[in-house]
Amino acid sequence: MSINKVILSGRLGRDVELRQTPNGKEVATFSLAVTDNFNREVTHWINIVVWNKQAEHCANYLSKGSHVAIEGRLNTRSYENKEGRKVSVTEIVADRVEFLDSKGKSDKPADGWDDIGRDIQIDDDTPF
Repeated sequence: MSINKVILSGRLGRDVELRQTPNGKEVATFSLAVTDNFNREVTHWINIVVWNKQAEHCANYLSKGSHVAIEGRLNTRSYENKEGRKVSVTEIVADRVEFLDSKGKSDKPADGWDDIGRDIQIDDDTPF
């Protein structure tokens, strides 16, 4: 048996980029700043990918500095860039994105996502 599950909490390092695939599926990408529990001076920048309706919600309600929790899976892929070089990418494909900012900072989407923005206890020493 194998498990590929990742849970992260951090702040967006850049605004969400939303685009559509040739098939018409929406995909959003952003970077997430996450600090180590044992060494708060180390920040990891993690690439996040979100698909479909959730991608649209992220683009509409998140921006640089937004606090989120991500639940998803680790994904590695490679492609050939314009110069013909092979590029390897490691990213988190998010199955769930929780908006953690206080309700006064951002509006909540209204499609049954009533648990977005709920208060949870997470240590907040990210560098923003």
